[in-house]
Amino acid sequence: TTLKYRYLSLRNEKLTQNIIMRHKIAQIAREYFYANDFLEIETPMMIKSTPEGARDYVVPSRIHNGKFYALPQSPQIYKQLLMVSGFDRYIQLARCFRDEDLRADRQPEFTQIDLEMSFVDTNDIMDMAEGFIKKLMKETINIDIDSPLPRMTFAEAMSKYGSDKPDTRFDMLIEDISEWALTADFAVFKTAVESGGAVKAIVAKNAAGEYTRKKIDKLTEYAKGIGAKGLAYVRWADDIPACSFGKFLKEGELDTLLSKLGAEQGDCVFIVSDKTSLALSVMGALRLTVAKTLGIIPENKWNYLWITEMPFFEYDEESGEWLAMHHPFTMPLEECIPYLDTDKSKVRAQAFDLVLNGTELSSGSMRITDCELQNKMFELLGMEQEEIDAKFGFLVEAYKYAAPPHGGMGIGLDRLAMLICGADSLRDVTAFPKVQNASELMSGAPANIDDVQLGELGIEISAKEEEN
Repeated sequence: TTLKYRYLSLRNEKLTQNIIMRHKIAQIAREYFYANDFLEIETPMMIKSTPEGARDYVVPSRIHNGKFYALPQSPQIYKQLLMVSGFDRYIQLARCFRDEDLRADRQPEFTQIDLEMSFVDTNDIMDMAEGFIKKLMKETINIDIDSPLPRMTFAEAMSKYGSDKPDTRFDMLIEDISEWALTADFAVFKTAVESGGAVKAIVAKNAAGEYTRKKIDKLTEYAKGIGAKGLAYVRWADDIPACSFGKFLKEGELDTLLSKLGAEQGDCVFIVSDKTSLALSVMGALRLTVAKTLGIIPENKWNYLWITEMPFFEYDEESGEWLAMHHPFTMPLEECIPYLDTDKSKVRAQAFDLVLNGTELSSGSMRITDCELQNKMFELLGMEQEEIDAKFGFLVEAYKYAAPPHGGMGIGLDRLAMLICGADSLRDVTAFPKVQNASELMSGAPANIDDVQLGELGIEISAKEEEN
């Protein structure tokens, strides 16, 4: 109801202040980047559909009947072409559109503080972004942010936090107990390690009082729901720890484990054994869930963090293929280029993410500027030359005329506003938001159009679709 009468709910003081804060963020962004010699240049809203990760929103053309524009997922290709054109510092508060499932921190249309720079490396881009973050936090909520911001490699983030957007406001780091598991007498753990997997654990300090057996059962169901085969635990509430796998252990093996983990009476230990990537991702999710239950995540703490050296490819077990983790214009690290044809698992990207309190705010990278390497990247992603020419021929052609080394990033204005305002959802910082099914309740969008308009566009709607 509040979204149907959004023009009334926006009179609410909190929502009003959220929208004003969003305006301030946009104003500070323009002031900062203008002062650093960036030019604000608008890029087209109706573009050619090119594969960039998410599904495109498409717009039918009346003049070119049967053909379609796409709404931009980002201004990526155009801002790179601006670098080729000689505009060496570009900025835009860019509207972006992605047809994907919604959640609290995602809307189908959103705004990026989008920038690109020529004759730079990753450090130059990150330094420029840090200057903006310092100015923004000081002028909006009077918080001083220390710089340089901390940096962590993707591999370290996954190993310690089980996430590429870790919340570093609290400890409870993931521990690897695979070596102990190989010597222990519990076959489930030992088999996981011997088959190439791992055994991972977290220690929840002073959690034994909160985590009763019933709550641990619920946590186990949650772990299974996100891919784990089960959840082993040690609950040390009394003098003797209660261990879910204790009957399989020899005397002294549990004591060795608890000592290795630094666990004490009053603590709980949660353990998952599986393929390393799955064990880490499950433990990363459990870490957040347990921390929220225990109430140990501090408020009013602003932990910005750069994640660097992202993997270039990720292995898809269903298809048995290596897929790109980034858009296809991302430059690999120079030392990794020889592995493109031999071992994709070793290829890391000149890419970086900015994370705040466990939320990804931004992705950025250096771009490929060599036309042959760019063409090779498309081929590695499974494209035939005919498809490359049809979808990206204009970009490859542009690089034949020489391009400066360049890179950039897009900072999510909506997510930044959400976190600074302390809001629970992007809806609370968006004047007229969409709901879970991507509809806008106030106006009733999306809606049917009449047969005359459909005829002009050469589109026919089937009866089944029309009923839906």
